[in-house]
Amino acid sequence: MTTDFPMNTTNNSGGSRRQFLATNAFGIGSFALASLLRDEGLLASPPGKPKESQANDLKRRTPPSTPQATAMISMFMHGGPAHMDLLDPKPELTKHHGQDYSGEVAFSFVNRASKKLFGSPWKFAAHGQCGTEVSELLPHTAGIVDDICVVRSMHTGHNGHEVSIRYFHGGIPAVTGRPTLGSWIVYGLGNENQNLPAYLVLADPGGHPVDGTLNWSSGFMPPLFQGTVLRAEEPRIFNLDPPPQLRGPLQRQNLDLLARLNQRHLEQHPGESDLEARIASYELAAAMQTEAKEALDISQEPEHIHKLYGLDQPHSREYGTRCLIARRLVERGVRFVQMFLGGQPWDTHTDIRKNLPAICQRTDQPAAALVTDLKQRGMLDSTIVHWGGEIGRLPVSEGDLTDGNGRDHNGQGFSIWLAGGGFKPGMTYGETDEVGHRAAVNIVTPNDFQATILRQLGIDHSKLLYQFNGREQQITDGRAARVVSEILKG
Repeated sequence: MTTDFPMNTTNNSGGSRRQFLATNAFGIGSFALASLLRDEGLLASPPGKPKESQANDLKRRTPPSTPQATAMISMFMHGGPAHMDLLDPKPELTKHHGQDYSGEVAFSFVNRASKKLFGSPWKFAAHGQCGTEVSELLPHTAGIVDDICVVRSMHTGHNGHEVSIRYFHGGIPAVTGRPTLGSWIVYGLGNENQNLPAYLVLADPGGHPVDGTLNWSSGFMPPLFQGTVLRAEEPRIFNLDPPPQLRGPLQRQNLDLLARLNQRHLEQHPGESDLEARIASYELAAAMQTEAKEALDISQEPEHIHKLYGLDQPHSREYGTRCLIARRLVERGVRFVQMFLGGQPWDTHTDIRKNLPAICQRTDQPAAALVTDLKQRGMLDSTIVHWGGEIGRLPVSEGDLTDGNGRDHNGQGFSIWLAGGGFKPGMTYGETDEVGHRAAVNIVTPNDFQATILRQLGIDHSKLLYQFNGREQQITDGRAARVVSEILKG
């Protein structure tokens, strides 16, 4: 069933949803859910809480403009990949290696600061029919250059990790408590598959990335729109099935009781958005029992697909598994999938000659395989694929020019790439200066990035609004943002 796009709608189907919960949600631990309702204050209306009418479900909504894409997969590379060592060759930097840089530099770690230019230790070569130059550290990415658009002029203007991460995800540098891009997307479009979450986060076995759960928070929106985290190991979702002692009539009784409590609360406090969102989450959990298991079961994939993603190699197996799961989720109608890395492994302050090849080896083949696999299945045109971090690295050496040196933070200029979803393939866009320090031509900000992504999904970023704190909020909060039309087809 398709609904129209307008954001200010009220769901009055509470009774039927609760009936569904009572009769079909046999996979939910109802005792635990009732406890959650109590502990989070959802069995009583919090005093002074505003009652705002918003789209409070994940039913599929038709965007106002014809979309070029219907889903997005983001491979977020926390820490700041060194663009001049990966995607942005700088012959002048190599030529002047070891000389003092004449420009102004903002260092994050002054005690190890240096103004010695540090030419890339790795060679670049042109690849594909487009001739895009890529580092030898990314041989698999080099093999898909005809399918990707490399943006070499990203700019946050901030060198810190958290400030730039929040800019990319939430639309405003440094500010917390705002919905992330994934939340805005599922708020605006809902979900294609009502039996799976709309926004899924594939966690890293090494733990959360820098800035933790803020990376997938729904901020001031209801929790229905936040990212649902899949565990890094099996079982990726706990409690899909109830324990044996709670199955059958006993669980039905518990669910009936929970439904009656919810209905009573709704009658006393109509329009309680948090409760509505939470109940919708419970209903989704019930529906996930069979479909989630099937979507996450990569054993169904043939051997050649496992090899394509590098699952036969120890260094790429884990990340390759997540990339393959991401494809399976989008294939089944999930709207937004995001993969993170534990900590910030691209943060190569020291030992860059060892650490940068290691993280490339871990992620390069799976990332390229994702694009290849989507393309061969006819899914790339409708799926936006994003690869990139929150910042880049400086062209000068951090520490002495020895085997143990690295590069400090740089939010003034860096690279990302995009594929599918109506982005022009086989091209580069924008430039940094001759040594890779600052974006100099066709600068692209995170707000431009957000506006462009939403445009491809059929949404005008300035018209996607959410009422909060007495005003209409938008992802860019009214900041200047442009759709980067030069990198879009047609």
